[in-house]
Amino acid sequence: MQSAPSIYALILAGGAGTRFWPASRAARPKQLLPLVGKSPLIRQTAERITPLVGWERLFVATGKHLVEQTAEALPELYAENTLVEPAARNTAPCIGWASFHIARTNPDAVLMVLPSDHHVRDVAGFRFALERAVASAARGTITTIGIKPTHAETGYGYIELEGEARGVEALPATRFVEKPDAARAEAFVAGGKHLWNAGMFFFRVRDMVDAIRAHMPALAEGLDAIDRAAEEGEEQAALDKIFPTLPSISIDHGVMDHIDHFAVVPGDFGWSDVGSFQTAFDLAEKDAQQNAAPQSALFVDARRNLVLDLRTGAEEGKRVIALVGVEDLVVVETDDALLVVPRARAQDVKEVVAALKSRGRTRLV
Repeated sequence: MQSAPSIYALILAGGAGTRFWPASRAARPKQLLPLVGKSPLIRQTAERITPLVGWERLFVATGKHLVEQTAEALPELYAENTLVEPAARNTAPCIGWASFHIARTNPDAVLMVLPSDHHVRDVAGFRFALERAVASAARGTITTIGIKPTHAETGYGYIELEGEARGVEALPATRFVEKPDAARAEAFVAGGKHLWNAGMFFFRVRDMVDAIRAHMPALAEGLDAIDRAAEEGEEQAALDKIFPTLPSISIDHGVMDHIDHFAVVPGDFGWSDVGSFQTAFDLAEKDAQQNAAPQSALFVDARRNLVLDLRTGAEEGKRVIALVGVEDLVVVETDDALLVVPRARAQDVKEVVAALKSRGRTRLV
């Protein structure tokens, strides 16, 4: 009987989250914020998967400027399991580094790669899908989880299946599809052969190492050099020198678009990428007037508003945010900024970040 594979997990914890300004900043992006629930999104992610891998086999990849904040959110995380990227180079170098790193000691291990800033309503269903994807990966097929679409979304990429999405086991997939226009999105949903790409990947690390060697030789060369330096106790110096020179490309384009075949597990577990304040409002608990806010907020003839009070000491309730006679607003207050925007314009918050940068007010970004 074949023994069960060793399972590891890598949480990708970079990104800027500009659509969540002023809550999210370069020094505290959205995965470090309690946008849905009371704990940071990255902590919710870790708590969903540690029953499967334990803290000892959980890795987090993040930037130098986020190491301290990440440790605060995940105090149980082993220090040596924090993969600190010297520069942001997209997901292929990051996933490649983790794969080469684990392959040094356990080349047959299965690695789960998960974003840090998503929300899952049905945790049991999520773990069941993870187990199906791990089983597929252990058989030698690079696998992903595709989310069964609930509507014709133009903001997500899609995964195309060979046949219709059915069951809960891994199915053959043909390609990744870029974000479609409205007409193509409608056709995708009606046809039943497309799933949302949620950015989750599962593979034996030796299979990913082989795929990178085959399709991204420049990346493989750099990661091999880092491996050689690690054997000599000089990994950090090599990382600082080599990692910023690695090709900046996603794992989707660098590897997945080129491999001969891959599989996808259909997922239906209340997934959301928490992509804007509108999404945060949709997922939040609400009062009888459909306002989502901390208990200290006050509403008079106000409905369907989202309030986030992220000031230092806000939980003490010393100041009150009051809304009177307004509807469908987002109000976010921090120690140094206040945002008020209609929920329907939530996606436009990133324009504030662009405006601040153009005016040289980078301290606020």
